[in-house]
Amino acid sequence: MDGRDWGTFLLPYEQAVEELKVKLKTMRAELKKREEYAPIEFVTGRIKKISSILDKAKRLDVPLDQLETGIEDIAGIRIMCQFVEDIRRVAEYIRRRKDLTVVYEKDYITNFKDSGYRSFHMIVKYPVQTALGQKIVLAEIQIRTLAMNFWATIEHSLSYKYRESLPEDIKERLKKAGEAAFVLDNEMSAIRLEILDAQKTFEDQSNIVSKTLTAMHKLYFYHKVSEAIEAQHRFNELWEQHDMEGIKELFDEIKKMLDSSKMDEDRDEN
Repeated sequence: MDGRDWGTFLLPYEQAVEELKVKLKTMRAELKKREEYAPIEFVTGRIKKISSILDKAKRLDVPLDQLETGIEDIAGIRIMCQFVEDIRRVAEYIRRRKDLTVVYEKDYITNFKDSGYRSFHMIVKYPVQTALGQKIVLAEIQIRTLAMNFWATIEHSLSYKYRESLPEDIKERLKKAGEAAFVLDNEMSAIRLEILDAQKTFEDQSNIVSKTLTAMHKLYFYHKVSEAIEAQHRFNELWEQHDMEGIKELFDEIKKMLDSSKMDEDRDEN
């Protein structure tokens, strides 16, 4: 067994994972604001377990003093997308980044594995600032759909249980499940525009409801208690009827009242 201080060895990888998660989540938020749709659904990250590092080093015949270059996925980031088309977009966004360098890519979507595994992998070099100076670490970014991720998570658990010697019947059933996940992704892609339109409608409705309720609460700040109570009654009726156009009109009316009250307050102060 290697006598290294594993806690210290893994620190730069832990830092890389946390920083990349923050940066990719920020990218998602920015894309959502700019384009009203972000190809990134959510981002997760993990550090490979020590036992898994040692197992992989043994399997790949990597000397323990060469783990930093021989094992490329000690730091792992996983990006989930709704649609297969989104995976290519996300990969391109990552290629354009100046804070990391793509070493190489593995396309297991076009060239999926016999087991049924599908995913897009990018091995990147990422610089972290440590107490002893800058250190370049390797990290693996996996980009996949939710369906691909569901399949891969189950397959990984079964492989761990059987030490990667899966019984033939389970292998066959997993392969069929992988094909079913592929069909599901294709079906979702076929109705992608309808799905996105429905999601945007839901978000727009949620936003107008939130803005209306917040505006109603502000009426109390300007001591417009009767107006606030009346607005609440109207909102309740409109909500029961699911009249979103009526709620939008109510919001516009409340906003005018608030703007007028603010102007009166500013005049009084001057």
